[in-house]
Amino acid sequence: MKNIITIFFLSLISVQLMAQDDDRGMGGFKRENLFVGGNFGFSFGSNVTHLNLSPQIGYRVSRFFAAGAGVNGIYTSFKRGGYKENYGVAGLNVFGRVFPIENIILQLQPEMNYTWGTLKYDDSRADVKLDGKVVPSLIGGVGAVLPTGGRGGFMIMLQYDILQNARSPYSNRPFVNIGYVVGL
Repeated sequence: MKNIITIFFLSLISVQLMAQDDDRGMGGFKRENLFVGGNFGFSFGSNVTHLNLSPQIGYRVSRFFAAGAGVNGIYTSFKRGGYKENYGVAGLNVFGRVFPIENIILQLQPEMNYTWGTLKYDDSRADVKLDGKVVPSLIGGVGAVLPTGGRGGFMIMLQYDILQNARSPYSNRPFVNIGYVVGL
């Protein structure tokens, strides 16, 4: 796994160095290279409530590379046999995106999230408060931007938390993330 991470970082550096030789050089800060996006999700069911508001802002450095940062806000509540768990996440992330082919994305996103929660039992047992804890995650992913006209598009990615911390807000298997990105 460490070799995969090392290769990914080296490919980010090499793509960035190649972009400096691009004939269409982007040179200097350009407002039109800024973009906003992120994830907004929700699901409701008889046993599950999930809310996710995770906006991001970024800058397209070249046609091959973009980088940015964002915040994470997630609330999940679910019922299981005899108890209900409420779980919250608040955190920060940075991301780097490589576009090896137009509209195809390779992304690496380190995160630091503060997690907390409460277990509420249906019987007479006392509620259990889960201690708040800062949890690192390293999200790797591959996906595509599906243009919607103008300077925006839907982004769909298959992602995986490489670090697999026990309190990570992500599952221990790959997950699909759908978001939207808009140029400023």
